[in-house]
Amino acid sequence: MGRMDRLEVERCERCPELCESRSRIVNGTGAEDAALLFVGEAPGAREDEQGEPFVGRSGDVLDSALAERGVSRSAVRITNCVRCRPPENRDPTAGELDDCREYLEREVDLVDPELVVTLGKVPSEHLLGQDVAVTKRAGEVHEVRLGERARRLLVCVHPAATLYDRSQEETFGAALDEAVALVGAGDSEQSRLGDY
Repeated sequence: MGRMDRLEVERCERCPELCESRSRIVNGTGAEDAALLFVGEAPGAREDEQGEPFVGRSGDVLDSALAERGVSRSAVRITNCVRCRPPENRDPTAGELDDCREYLEREVDLVDPELVVTLGKVPSEHLLGQDVAVTKRAGEVHEVRLGERARRLLVCVHPAATLYDRSQEETFGAALDEAVALVGAGDSEQSRLGDY
C-alpha cells in the first residue's frame, strides 16, 4: 500500500448512528501535496450522495471564491472532521468528532499542508479545543498540534454562511485572502508539485 493510499478510509464502524445514516464514507479530495487544506464539519446530503466534500451550493461558493483568487479546487485539499453524514444533517457529536480525528490527523500528516483552514464553527472549535465566535475570529491564525506536529490553522466562516447572510461575504473573502497570501498561492497552481 502506497503512502497516499492511506488517505482513503474504506471501512469504519466506530459510530453506529452515522453508519446507519450514511450511504458512503466521504473521503477528502484534491491535491495530495496541497499547501492549503480546508476542513469542514461533516458531509451533507449532496456530499453523501456524490461521495465528495463540499459539493452543491457551499461547494460552488468555495470554488468561486478560490477561482477569484487564482486558485483552482484541484490545487487544494478539501476534507471534513467527520467522514459520514449525521442523520438529519445535525452537528456531529463530540464522540463522533473524536472517533474520526485519527483519520483527519493521518490525512493532514500525509498531505503536509502549509496551512489548515477550518470552515465554520464545528471544525474551528474541534481543532482549536475552545469556543470560537467564527465571524469575529475569521482570519485569525493559530498554531495547533494536529497529527505529528504543530501546524498553522486559519479560522474561516463556512461558505454557506454567505448564502444566508450576505454580510458574511466580506468576512469569508478576507479570510480566504489571508489564507492564499500566507501560502503564496494565487497566481499559479498552488500544489507544490511544480516546486520539484
